[in-house]
Amino acid sequence: HELNLSLSVGDSCSAARDCGVGLYCGDCAAAGRTRPSCIRDLAIQPTTIVKGLPFNRYSWLVTHNSFSIVGEPSRTGVERVTFYNQEDTVTNQLRNGVRGLMLDMYDFGGDVWLCHSLQGQCYNFTAFEPAIDTLKEVEAFLSENPTEIVTIFIEDYVHAPMRLSKLFTAADLMKYWYPISEMPTSGQEWPTVTDMVAKNHRLLVFTSDASKESSEGIAYQWSYLLENESGDPGIDPSACPNRKESQPLNSRSASLFMQNYFPTIPVESEACKENSVGLPQMVQTCYAAAGNRIPNFIAVNFYMRSDGGGVFDVQDRINGLTLCGCNTIAACQAGAPAGACKNTGAPNRTTSSVNGNVYSGTVEFKTSASRASSTSTWSNLVISLSLALILKPF
Repeated sequence: HELNLSLSVGDSCSAARDCGVGLYCGDCAAAGRTRPSCIRDLAIQPTTIVKGLPFNRYSWLVTHNSFSIVGEPSRTGVERVTFYNQEDTVTNQLRNGVRGLMLDMYDFGGDVWLCHSLQGQCYNFTAFEPAIDTLKEVEAFLSENPTEIVTIFIEDYVHAPMRLSKLFTAADLMKYWYPISEMPTSGQEWPTVTDMVAKNHRLLVFTSDASKESSEGIAYQWSYLLENESGDPGIDPSACPNRKESQPLNSRSASLFMQNYFPTIPVESEACKENSVGLPQMVQTCYAAAGNRIPNFIAVNFYMRSDGGGVFDVQDRINGLTLCGCNTIAACQAGAPAGACKNTGAPNRTTSSVNGNVYSGTVEFKTSASRASSTSTWSNLVISLSLALILKPF
């Protein structure tokens, strides 16, 4: 289903049916919005509008601890005691436009389980489900959507030999596997999304265990990806430090950049403000720290929570500006030169007020015209884009 851009985000509502496709009815008390209004819950896939560019030119939405779902029944017979990070199934996340999944995998009960645990050990009170169940959801989505690409980031605590490769084989995902032998090194560009789809290389899998690259053919994450610090250090807009396993963010040793934006302790009711106010500010900070590099992956908690547009709006603005020189991907026109934008009513610069405090953020990105060739050159056009969202007063 497609997002109906004629609907107005922020309009008062009483039920989900009032808001139509791509929107739901909710509130954001943390940002002072207690009256229910229409809020986005569906991403615009940039590859449906600006097609054929290298994979690393796009920005994708990632869910942190995708499996750690509020209300998920215990599969061990023991009441779960852990933190939660998302509110809907992995299948629904993918249907809503999420294209990256963070999965914590552990040895547990003679199998591989998804677990939100501590000290590298999964317990019956921190376990969620066998990993194959979630991977089968991914397989079903890729099968039903033959032009989509999904990336999985494994926080890897699996020590049994070959257990991960057997897991992906059992989930029937190897037919989509992006081979390490074709992954670019030394910061080179990735193949175009068109080529990846044509070869059916539509599943990228990265592990946090370096040994798995040689033993099981699973790419070591920080050989191909730069990443900022996760948890509380990753939401402080005064700095954007790199994760210790990653090269510095301004390094050109890798052509993909993951921006983590979620607090150490997830608080469901605060996520709407984090994703609406804090995230745009942090994107600006990390863009500068990364040497004017956009985030290819934006990882958040409770991705649907916002005061209106949230992470979807941030992603649209990043993709719009960098792919076609427009202030949202929705304004891009296929085949048009950079800066030839449709009028969608989205402003180039916005200032938002929450509880009397003014939030605004301007990010400068160097943008390029849309070209399918991986050798296309970046334009010198620099456009100032506000990533702060409009807050409509009631």
